[in-house]
Amino acid sequence: MPRHRSRRSALSATVAAAAALACPAVAGAYPAGRPPDHAPAAAASVSSVPSAATAPVAAESEEPVVELDAELAAAVVPLLAGSGTATVSVAVLDDAGGTRAVYGGEDATYDTASIVKVDILAALLLRAQDEDRVLTAGERAHAVAMIERSDNEAATALLAAVGGASALDAANERLGLTATTAAQAWGLTRTTAADQLTLLEAVFGTGTDTELTQASRTYLRGLMAQVEADQQWGVSAAGSTWALKNGWMPRTATGLWNINSIGQVASDGRTCLVAVLSAGQPTKEAGVALVEAVAKAAVEVVRGGSAG
Repeated sequence: MPRHRSRRSALSATVAAAAALACPAVAGAYPAGRPPDHAPAAAASVSSVPSAATAPVAAESEEPVVELDAELAAAVVPLLAGSGTATVSVAVLDDAGGTRAVYGGEDATYDTASIVKVDILAALLLRAQDEDRVLTAGERAHAVAMIERSDNEAATALLAAVGGASALDAANERLGLTATTAAQAWGLTRTTAADQLTLLEAVFGTGTDTELTQASRTYLRGLMAQVEADQQWGVSAAGSTWALKNGWMPRTATGLWNINSIGQVASDGRTCLVAVLSAGQPTKEAGVALVEAVAKAAVEVVRGGSAG
């Protein structure tokens, strides 16, 4: 099977280690004193010119560029059968060859729910870098709680430390996100799967091609690799090892769920970045199952083989 290639993303990503009408309805954004709901855990964790006296030199042939978006759509659409009002968008990047594909539209926006916590911490790390300092003990404590346990009060505190929604928008501009709009009720931040893939590239990128320093990237990735057991579902289904953040949120008006999962997955020595966003899920469990199936299908498409 020919190696698939499609649109290149802004950064090459590898790693050595690893929507409610107000914020309180967000997964990890419930009223104070009420613990976040947790979904069940999933299984884991270039050419020469010949002279007249020489034989012609054959130009190196280009590998065929295959448009993977259509292939990804063919893999995802059947997974939506019987899911009623549910919608889903996914963006995936194979680190090995830079192969990228998107389903659901580059501009289709969804509420982030708690996946925005990765964005908040990235913005905080940028602020600390600008101030030439490390995170304080208090900031680190909040960061651990926010990413590993999806703690809502910690997220609210760190968004305030960043400077609020407008500061998060400014950080996102630096990180290359072009279709994300922050909300002070942070779980209602609107984003696209493509933008979340860009964020993941900033977190899991290498060298100097990302605004985040190596130390900042390593710190954030480490937390994403240690989310507590009952939050290890989602994109983890597409790999044997992972670093992720999930978001889950029931809508008050409809009772339907937003279920999202972003992260890096690895198997057989290859890594992929995956972002799956969904809305209109009838139940949390149904949403988790769909997100996991879509993540696996997306990784299979860009890798040209099986996931996990």
